[in-house]
Amino acid sequence: MIDKSAGGVYENPMRKIKKLSWISGGALAVIMLAAGLHPALAQVRDGNPGRSGQTLEIKPLLGQTRTTVFDFYSPYCPPCMQLAPLMEKLAAKRPEVTFVKVNINRPEVKGIDWKSPLAQQYGIKSVPCFMIFDSQGKLKAEGNEARKTVTDWLQKAGLLPPSNN
Repeated sequence: MIDKSAGGVYENPMRKIKKLSWISGGALAVIMLAAGLHPALAQVRDGNPGRSGQTLEIKPLLGQTRTTVFDFYSPYCPPCMQLAPLMEKLAAKRPEVTFVKVNINRPEVKGIDWKSPLAQQYGIKSVPCFMIFDSQGKLKAEGNEARKTVTDWLQKAGLLPPSNN
């Protein structure tokens, strides 16, 4: 195309489209980063580093204006360890959700630590155990209901096969 405003010089229309797509793509990336929604930054956070098994106030760990999923686990729980990499992948596919893993085991206890202060605090009787809070910090699901929600998300993300229920 010859653009009259360019002094009759040929200007490739694809160049304008590439510029526009780069600008709009960059603007979208900035918006996503500002909102904390960039998939590359999505990850499962460690909720109790260096304090595994100890009591924990979860309110400060809630995602601001985001749904938050707490995954209570034990390193001695084979299903928990199998689920961990799937949760990482789910976090990348669901950047609008904050995922927090919480180890219920005290370091000196071998085996699942059902008597840890943390397990006692939250009444954890099976692992993995999930709690889901909405964007206002209100508990929306726990126990079997939360497990079903997480399972549904994993299936919809293609990380687990559909169940036959």
